[in-house]
Amino acid sequence: MSRRTAPLAASIAAAILSAAAPASAVPAPERSPGDVCFYTQPGYAGASWCYRPPGYADVPAPLHDNAASFESNADVTVYAIDWVRPGECLYRTIWTGDRSTNWEWRNRLDAVQSVRPTDCQPG
Repeated sequence: MSRRTAPLAASIAAAILSAAAPASAVPAPERSPGDVCFYTQPGYAGASWCYRPPGYADVPAPLHDNAASFESNADVTVYAIDWVRPGECLYRTIWTGDRSTNWEWRNRLDAVQSVRPTDCQPG
C-alpha cells in the first residue's frame, strides 16, 4: 500500500467500524423542546427514544413494554397507550412538563399519540 492510500484506507475502515451498531440498539435521541423522551432504565438512563407530537407513533422494540422513566418537554398533552389485547387499550395522560424517574407504566408502553384516544380507557 502506498503512503497516499494508507491514510485513506484507515479513514474508510474507521468510518465503517464507527457506523456499525447492534440491530437492537436505539440511537441516542436528539432531545429538543417539544419532545417526550422515554428510557429503559430508571433515572433517565439506558436506551432511549423521543416522540415529537403531533400524531401517533409505535414505540420501538427496545422500549416496548420497557420504559422505566420518561420526561416531557412537549408543549402539548400526549397520551401513552397500552394495547391490552386487540381492540382493547388503556391510556395514561402525559402532561406538559410531566416526568418520572421511576415510572409506574414501565411494563405497559406500546404507543404514544397527541390526541386523547376515545376508544381507550384511562389506565
